[in-house]
Amino acid sequence: MDELQQQILAWAKEKGILDKATPETQLTKVTEEHMELVKAIYQNDGIGIIDGIGDSVITLVILTELSGYNFKECVEYAYKQIKHRTGKMVDGVFVKDK
Repeated sequence: MDELQQQILAWAKEKGILDKATPETQLTKVTEEHMELVKAIYQNDGIGIIDGIGDSVITLVILTELSGYNFKECVEYAYKQIKHRTGKMVDGVFVKDK
């Protein structure tokens, strides 16, 4: 993942994204890609889902960089927060215990 993350950031640098975008403008891209993923899921479009997940991750990698963070560290932090979480499935959704 580290090598892929570096390739994504090199691409973003080459395209001028890291020099000209802001966290706020990149958040707009994250939202656009997320909505494309939502559409693909509801249309049961397998290729669209793959593309939407990939594009969403790429926009998040760039957002973390623009915000002064590291994508892998953010994911690791989040995982540490949830790894011991307990709860149950309710109507297909995991509901954490309080």
